[in-house]
Amino acid sequence: MADLAITELDDVHRLSDVAELLRRVWAADSADQILNLSTLRALAHAGNYVVGAYRDGQLVGASVAFRGDDHLHSHVTGVVRGGQGAGVGHALKHHQREWSLRHGISRIRWTFDPLVRRNAYFNLRKLGAVATEYLEDFYGALTDGINTGEPSDRLYVCWELDQPTEVPEVAGATRFVPTPPDIEGLRAADPAAAQRWRYAVREGLQEPMATGWTVAGFTEDGAYALKEPE
Repeated sequence: MADLAITELDDVHRLSDVAELLRRVWAADSADQILNLSTLRALAHAGNYVVGAYRDGQLVGASVAFRGDDHLHSHVTGVVRGGQGAGVGHALKHHQREWSLRHGISRIRWTFDPLVRRNAYFNLRKLGAVATEYLEDFYGALTDGINTGEPSDRLYVCWELDQPTEVPEVAGATRFVPTPPDIEGLRAADPAAAQRWRYAVREGLQEPMATGWTVAGFTEDGAYALKEPE
């Protein structure tokens, strides 16, 4: 990714570009539905993590995180269409890791939609983050173009920065919770089927995690691998 420049931002014009990029990535009607300019400006000015990823001078990705209790909370990361799978998200996450370590922060936490298979694979398999909690309808009703009309269930994960950044194959799991291959496409083609997936994955993860089962990883064929309590 030598052609990718990742830069901390505190300039209103560049932050405005970030707000617009996030709006487009989430297909929202307004940046206020994702993260508006005034909030971005306040977060950046207060010394939080607000960056843009540029290729040939064009903004192709952005990431925003803020300091929490004993961690950095990674709130939102967006990559333009065509940049997903091209390493932009990976570069942003590792830039965030380096930034955190420079600031004396040894863990990053964030949420993600457990139905999005590529994110689960990246977070749990590539980075080695650990899912610690299932959060039912965490954000309440969302109105952006991607999430409208569906409960905002999320997995809460923790990335310990002094751990290996790539984890081995899942071993020792006795329960598996599959995910749809392309939930975003399914939401557009068959919203009822997408909602059935939401409740099926919720049922497969929420109660087991609350009663001591751990998410050991994510399989190559797109399932959460759970280990029973010891």
